[in-house]
Amino acid sequence: MTVNLEVSEGVGTIRLDRPPMNALDIASQDRLRELAEEAARREDVRAVVLYGGEKLFAAGADIKEMQAMDHAAMVVRGRALQDCFTAVAKIPKPVVAAVTGYALGGGCELALCADFRIAGENAKLGQPEILLGLIPGAGGTQRLARLVGPSKAKDLIFTGRQVKADEALAMGLVDQVVPAAEVYERAVAWAARLAQGPAIALRAAKESIDAGLETDIDTGLAVERNWFAGLFATEDRERGMRSFVEEGPGKAKFL
Repeated sequence: MTVNLEVSEGVGTIRLDRPPMNALDIASQDRLRELAEEAARREDVRAVVLYGGEKLFAAGADIKEMQAMDHAAMVVRGRALQDCFTAVAKIPKPVVAAVTGYALGGGCELALCADFRIAGENAKLGQPEILLGLIPGAGGTQRLARLVGPSKAKDLIFTGRQVKADEALAMGLVDQVVPAAEVYERAVAWAARLAQGPAIALRAAKESIDAGLETDIDTGLAVERNWFAGLFATEDRERGMRSFVEEGPGKAKFL
């Protein structure tokens, strides 16, 4: 398989495995969607790591495959392409991208679907589609602008330039930069810590934040209010409050 899901102690790693560059062809995209949906519904997956391997994350789409497609073919495929990445973005659990080496084009767009991005010192990120006479088509124009702001997004998309890890960190494109050899370990540690947290509350937090970014503040507050009240019906809320009262903050154990 070109994309795999491995689960260990609550952490599911979605691993791109299409040497040498992890180019995201149609088969890989469809497999990515399948595994994102699987990770979303599996109870033994409580947090997710996106990983491309020690050398690189993903260098983008399969250009040879795309070159053979005409307008009619892409009209049909374009929505499916976006849906694959949206499935990752909508995983109702914490998701971290472990970025080593190149994360370009579709690779960068995949990293944008995560809640948190840990990059190696060797990482290079970018949206080079403009150099092909195209624009990002898997969410890059939308998620990048929401993450780093419209001006920085336009700089990257208009020029197609690649940014190294330190610049990516400065602009907010990644959240941590660590030695390349430590990227996956750090990502798993981040995911494992959250995998021990209250699953429904984490889902509520993620969905409230994401929904609020797409709407006006009054609607966002309504989403938050409904989730907040709803959590009072959960066992995790009972356990968390009881632990706080009896043992002090930060000591609750969640199932």
